[in-house]
Amino acid sequence: MVLVRSLLACIALVFVTPALAAPPCKEPEAGGKGAPMLSPPTANVVTGTGRLQFYSAPNPACAISGIFVIPKDELIAYAQTDDGWSSVMYTNPRTGNAVSGWVRSARLKETGTVGPKQ
Repeated sequence: MVLVRSLLACIALVFVTPALAAPPCKEPEAGGKGAPMLSPPTANVVTGTGRLQFYSAPNPACAISGIFVIPKDELIAYAQTDDGWSSVMYTNPRTGNAVSGWVRSARLKETGTVGPKQ
């Protein structure tokens, strides 16, 4: 009986552990305490070297595969967290395609604002 209980506990642990280990890739509420909105949004340029990875949430485990910008690309930032993440949008000037996500704020240099001040 003890062996059966131990075996069932091990099986339960195997099926539950991956769900618990999944990264919390949920965006914070826009304009909430965790990620206050920038008013007005800011224009930014990517600095540094190499690719700047996009993330679906402000968490290093939430990378969006194949989505990144490079130095000198221009982004619009809409919100920032206290721990160094910015919610941004990038529009490819050649194709017009846009992507939104989170990037590390340290790689951005503000170049101005977008739209009227509120």
